[in-house]
Amino acid sequence: MAQRIPQEVIEEVRQRTNIVDVVGQYVQLKKSGKNYMGLCPFHEERSPSFSVAEDKQIFHCFGCGKGGTVFNFLQEIEGINFPESVRRVAELEQIPVNIDWTNTMDSNPTENVQNRKLIELHKKAADLYHHVLMNTQIGEPALNYLLERGLTKELIETFKIGFAPQKRDFLSQVFQNEEVAEDLSKESGLFIQRDNGEFLDRFYQRVMFPISDDRGNVIAFSGRLLKTEDFPGDDMPKYLNSPETILFNKRETLFNFDKARKEIRKENTVFLFEGFMDVIAAWQAGITSGVASMGTSLTNEQIRKLERVAKELVVCYDGDTAGVEATNRAISLLSEHSRFQLSIVSIPEKLDPDDYLRKYGNDSFRELALHGRETVFSFKMQYHRLTRNMNNEKEQLDYVNELLQELLLVQSPLERDRYLNQLAQEFQLSFHSLEEQLKQLETQQRSTKRRERQQQVAPPPQAFDEMTGLMEPPEMFEEVVVPSTQNKLPLTQVEKAERTLLYRLMNEQSVRNQLIQLPEFNFAHDQYQELYLLLDSYMSVHSDFLLADFIDYLKEETIKKLAIDISLQTISEESSEREIADVIRVIANSSLDDLIQQKQLQKKEAERLGNKQLVDELAIEVINLVRQLQKSRTLS
Repeated sequence: MAQRIPQEVIEEVRQRTNIVDVVGQYVQLKKSGKNYMGLCPFHEERSPSFSVAEDKQIFHCFGCGKGGTVFNFLQEIEGINFPESVRRVAELEQIPVNIDWTNTMDSNPTENVQNRKLIELHKKAADLYHHVLMNTQIGEPALNYLLERGLTKELIETFKIGFAPQKRDFLSQVFQNEEVAEDLSKESGLFIQRDNGEFLDRFYQRVMFPISDDRGNVIAFSGRLLKTEDFPGDDMPKYLNSPETILFNKRETLFNFDKARKEIRKENTVFLFEGFMDVIAAWQAGITSGVASMGTSLTNEQIRKLERVAKELVVCYDGDTAGVEATNRAISLLSEHSRFQLSIVSIPEKLDPDDYLRKYGNDSFRELALHGRETVFSFKMQYHRLTRNMNNEKEQLDYVNELLQELLLVQSPLERDRYLNQLAQEFQLSFHSLEEQLKQLETQQRSTKRRERQQQVAPPPQAFDEMTGLMEPPEMFEEVVVPSTQNKLPLTQVEKAERTLLYRLMNEQSVRNQLIQLPEFNFAHDQYQELYLLLDSYMSVHSDFLLADFIDYLKEETIKKLAIDISLQTISEESSEREIADVIRVIANSSLDDLIQQKQLQKKEAERLGNKQLVDELAIEVINLVRQLQKSRTLS
């Protein structure tokens, strides 16, 4: 049975933590007034709507509605439960806590249990592969191979690189001895099951690179084939990755993101490499903000992850033809789907970053990476030359026209002026003619976009009626209504009063004392009354009101969101007697207001039906109710 974390431990971790520091490791935050803003990590957006309130120690997204404390943030972003989030915050902020965490982990959700077991399985595998590489005779050839490639033992330790021996049942035998469940072996992706039910190791005779999730847990492997005289492996792939599992999704995973994230946030810059060895080589040269996609093209999910922690992205792919093509594809994707400031490091001599570093050394690579970057347009100038005969006049003009199309994407007037001058000088063209041509292309581009927008709002096409042989008019189609999260109903006066009163109750003891003197008082709407009762319950055991603590005290997500919405209202710092009296009166009279509105609606319906007698009766009822309401207001 899992034990609860002592309340004093939760409060200590919360009080010693600044939510901005923790969230800032996952989201690129920028000061805006007294709060911090950034792109929401929980839904795709191009304009920041994610807010972190340092004074209140809460976060809130005005787009998707998610909000809460630092613990809730980690629960959402890392998919962990509350006890794990407390532990994670303590680890991130290096807060020493004297508690046995193993007895506090909530083991109820089956999926979490399975995830943890799979993570433990991968950790054991990584430790075992690493031990074989560093401490056994079987691993010596692999260790020598890595050392010859310029890796140090310290670097091998940092990345926990290992070796899977040629023996096909090496890992499976170890886990069998530990009585690992069969279904867990199947789910792990570490084994291949034969028809007879026997498990064989997926990885053998390979240098093993552990792949970690954002928290640093090993969730998969990439194995590089180690060829020897005894094992040429001619029919085997050079690299073999784990299959996708419930832990490992290639589209969302970036190699080294867990280690690099802190440096990325610090420098506001991320280096994107093609392969694991490039990332590791760059790390050795002091570039510790490098990541690599999982052997495939960059995905939108990976872009979103990087965009939340960095403003600038440096593409540092291989210098050969395939690498240049991959760079061009990455630029296109990033330009269309991100707001990164992009730059490119082109590796000379068609080398990859790892080879360049081994040939010219750490200092040379670091100088190239930090001070040898080029702009996207500069890269495009070289890229478009690759397939052209630049001695041919027509090809020259085609090349210039293609670059003018690329120049449409350059926003800076200074950059445009610089590149137009370069083209004019190289091809002996007039600067003004190039500028005029560029303006014409811009006009064409605007016209094309305008036509596309018009087509998007064009009426639906007519349908063909097979029975009559005639075209059906567009009115025959059902109207499709697209729901919008932005179109919220405006608050009524009563709701505004309820929210104001709850805000004061959260922040002022005097208002809480005043309401205690009104035992018959109730909020008009159930959700506000529920929040009030929970606040009253919270204050019965707490001497002071702490918003972040109160949010954690609330269990239901809808009530948490309501409390956060109310706490984020723009309202004067202190209440007045008149304000409190007014909001209490509005809430108390809300039932009469509702009844008056109901009778007025009934009266309109009677008028529409032509029932004059009912109209007169309802009119008298409305007048009497209004008088009753006015009398109530006068007395109050």
